[in-house]
Amino acid sequence: MSGQPWPSSTRVPNVAYFLTKNAKRQPDAVATVYDGQTWTWGQFDARVSALAHSLRHDLGLSKGDAVLVQSANNNQMLEIMMAVFRAGLIWAPANFRQGTEEIAYQCRKSRARAMFVEQGFPGHAAACEGLVDHVIAIGELPGAHDYEDLINRNLGKTFVDEDVSRDDACWLFFTSGSTGRPKAVVLTHGQMTFTILNHMNDLMPGLSPRDASLVVAPLSHGAAAHAMAQIAAGAKSVILPQGRFDPAHAWQMVEEWRVSNMFTVPTIVKILVEDPSVEKFDHTSLRHVIYAGAPMYRADQKRALRALGPVLVQYYGLGEVTGAITVLRPEDHFLEDSPEARPGTCGVERTGLQVTIQDDSGAICAPNETGEICVIGTAVFPGYFDDDGANAKSFRNGWFRTGDLGHMDEQGYIFITGRSSDMYISGGSNVYPREIEEILLTVDGVSEVAILGIPDPRWGEVGLCVCVPEPGATLTEDAIRSCLDGKVAKYKIPRDIVFLDEMPKTAYGKITKKLVREVLTERGLIPSDQPEEA
Repeated sequence: MSGQPWPSSTRVPNVAYFLTKNAKRQPDAVATVYDGQTWTWGQFDARVSALAHSLRHDLGLSKGDAVLVQSANNNQMLEIMMAVFRAGLIWAPANFRQGTEEIAYQCRKSRARAMFVEQGFPGHAAACEGLVDHVIAIGELPGAHDYEDLINRNLGKTFVDEDVSRDDACWLFFTSGSTGRPKAVVLTHGQMTFTILNHMNDLMPGLSPRDASLVVAPLSHGAAAHAMAQIAAGAKSVILPQGRFDPAHAWQMVEEWRVSNMFTVPTIVKILVEDPSVEKFDHTSLRHVIYAGAPMYRADQKRALRALGPVLVQYYGLGEVTGAITVLRPEDHFLEDSPEARPGTCGVERTGLQVTIQDDSGAICAPNETGEICVIGTAVFPGYFDDDGANAKSFRNGWFRTGDLGHMDEQGYIFITGRSSDMYISGGSNVYPREIEEILLTVDGVSEVAILGIPDPRWGEVGLCVCVPEPGATLTEDAIRSCLDGKVAKYKIPRDIVFLDEMPKTAYGKITKKLVREVLTERGLIPSDQPEEA
């Protein structure tokens, strides 16, 4: 059929069409829950249409304009996201914990024309003054448009979902900036539709209007894609209140709303299952506790399985692949250690994606050989916004290069060794911190651990171990080192050990070596380069 003149069309439904369908099918069912209030699908849809109308017609934004958002989780975050999509604009949410200079950078980078900001962030709004045409305040902020006023003035007016094509951008996903300034990942309507359906198929099979999801992680990043899957399925989203995470309140909400799924990170799962409240509230409604952002250490995995049963689902992904690279399903989580448990695996490649392990030249590695994790598929982003240099480095022969190191076994299970930037070379030999971290987490009294390479004049680099003891536990450097003796080569045993009361974490609860290193440097806890006897 070569040369067949097929009709050409890349038209796809607007991502907001999922909301349109729910408003027709179940207008009176609860869609969102937040701060003691509920909104039905009909109300959710009407508020989104009113806001979309205000953005396009009252504020004069045009299709393709970016809209910056500075807010912690609330019902407005979901409304803004859907309104921006419906209006054919581009959603550019910020990590609400970032500083004013960082938000100004993101504003300039995205070329945003409008900014939504919670009233608790006046400094962030001021930092973007002159960079945007309009500031919309959630709450009271002098000189800004009032969020509820923009909705109320157009409530009841119909706004039809903007026509979009598969490759029309809908979201600028800002990376965590682990290697410098955050990059703006372009996500499109066609890509997001695929990812939403992939989430429903691979992470939460059977998701339906009978379900409820607990919103734990920030909606500015991966949790938003998870929330979109709930909207696509007609499942309600129960948003935790702002402020310090309270595991008891989270479990109370699980019981009250019969929550069937949640998305979070391993550190939050650890907090949830270690808190006594896990035994006080009924969590038998849970079918899928999804964790991502970092692999879960085996010791923590076992603890969660004992507390919750076979409900854990892990996925590995990056913003550049909309989170969709691998999945480790409940049936692949084992409480007992055995060969089939495959400790340390992040699962198999997601439906519709292909994953390979490649060496520095781009050749495919043999099974169990370490290399860079590379991926192709519809979930992969088209590129970084306005960043040709990053695009050139991130793609090779059509494959997206994740920058993560790992290997794949004969059955296709993938194991992450760590970021290529986490690996260090000691005496000419590669050291992958995760191997040592997994062993140390089996030591009684160890709660969290991170290992990084630091300069050494004799060996090039040596290991520094950062250890957080469990409450009431007493740990010594000798105990840490003796646990590794005979289990790993001598050059892999950390030379220096630092004990902290709390591990530095990002706003999303992740432990990144970059942040740990920064905190240790600030506190003067990285030892000076001293020769070590062999």
